[in-house]
Amino acid sequence: MSTSCFSRGCKGMIATRIQADLLRQGFALGDPLKFADGDFGGKTHAAVQALQAARGLPATGAVDASTWRQLTPEPLPGLFERCLQLTAAFEGHGFGLAKGNFDGAGITWGVIGFTLSNREIQVLLAMAEVQSPGILLRCMGPLAAEWRAITVLTLTQQVAWADAMSSGPYKEGLPTAWLQAFAKLGDEEVVKRIQMQRAYDRYFVPCTSSAATLGLASELGIALAFDVHVQNGGFKQDAFTLVEALPAATPEALRRQKLAACVAASARPQYQADVLSRKNTIATGQGVVHGASYQLAAWGLGEDAVA
Repeated sequence: MSTSCFSRGCKGMIATRIQADLLRQGFALGDPLKFADGDFGGKTHAAVQALQAARGLPATGAVDASTWRQLTPEPLPGLFERCLQLTAAFEGHGFGLAKGNFDGAGITWGVIGFTLSNREIQVLLAMAEVQSPGILLRCMGPLAAEWRAITVLTLTQQVAWADAMSSGPYKEGLPTAWLQAFAKLGDEEVVKRIQMQRAYDRYFVPCTSSAATLGLASELGIALAFDVHVQNGGFKQDAFTLVEALPAATPEALRRQKLAACVAASARPQYQADVLSRKNTIATGQGVVHGASYQLAAWGLGEDAVA
């Protein structure tokens, strides 16, 4: 993973894996039932320091390659997983959280906010049923029959069904039974694997092609491209036109910032400020998104070039 490491401030699936390994080896601090919460905070920092001291490593509290090898024989998380962890934190969904028709997408669910309107939730659940027969009935109970009946309707009818049961001033809410059903599905390991594979195939692979065309070769550059593909559906033509007009010697850091502004400008007016803060945070490696402060070096993302 080049020179990047994970440290205080990192949140998500990789942080949870680090905490689980610390817990397994007896270095967890505080209540063990609450330690692996996916938030690399003070207790995790201190636990990593304790492990490092016990293994004769510099007690930095940050998980670099040497410390990772003391935690687990598993390989270091690749760039896809690091990009996914960051975008998932921005999206705020986790594997199981579902939201109603707040943005016209019907239902939004899963680690990067898969939607009903893009038929992604339908595909993910169909794949889950193939790979684990009976999973829908086990996790959704009586709602499984309703779900099957809904998925044979036209897409317009499906979104209308979701809209009718969405609640709250912004229609983010869903009935408790549906929230619980989607949460149970998100807890299933097979569903987590399917979601991650879908995110890789549908978003990460195309984003690497966009990044190459746009001259983005760093970890931060790929992370920016991935986030654009997830949140914005990919780069619009104006982004490619912008880059074509830049001098060949334009530093990538400046290129990223210009692309961040370009992507934000093409978003819906009500979302432009949010998109800009999110994209600038990736472009510069630090910033505030949805009120939370980010230092992306702590998430294993930096200026290192990607092979």
